[in-house]
Amino acid sequence: MSKLTFLLGGARSGKSSQALKLAEAGGEAVTFIATAQAMDDEMSARIAKHRAERPAAWITLEIPFGVASHADQIRTEVVVVDCLTLLVSNLMMQFVKGDVVDEAGFARAVNEEVESLIRVAHDHGRKWIVTSNEVGLGVVPPYPMGRIYRDLLGWANQRLAREADEVLWMVAGIAVPIHPHKTT
Repeated sequence: MSKLTFLLGGARSGKSSQALKLAEAGGEAVTFIATAQAMDDEMSARIAKHRAERPAAWITLEIPFGVASHADQIRTEVVVVDCLTLLVSNLMMQFVKGDVVDEAGFARAVNEEVESLIRVAHDHGRKWIVTSNEVGLGVVPPYPMGRIYRDLLGWANQRLAREADEVLWMVAGIAVPIHPHKTT
């Protein structure tokens, strides 16, 4: 039976730790989809630390975007996508030329990514756990690229939350349930 759980919260709110706990809870096989890319030494170290925190039996797929197009590689009952925040950032970088973002192209790509993720999560009979940063509580970025990113990640979060079977708001490591109103 398909189930989509969406974990949303601020940076360092405990989203990833909660996702690991939820994934481990049923004792089922897990595929972990990592969206982070090692662009520098510091990020490489972070990725290595996160990798070490996951159970060795888990399958890890490093997919910066295009998650649904890799669904045929998933053979486990549980799938963790950590995180939508970086996935949207990775998509944005495909549409940046200099200091300018092709906003229309980026918006289409985010829409396609989110809609296909929702489809695969509902259609493939697995438990999906997706994490993302809530960007609606922060300050308005002082530069256009930041505002475009914030707007499209905010839209992606709203869309995923509307389609999720369960939404958990993470605050200081505490999961607070939110009951979504599904649009289907």
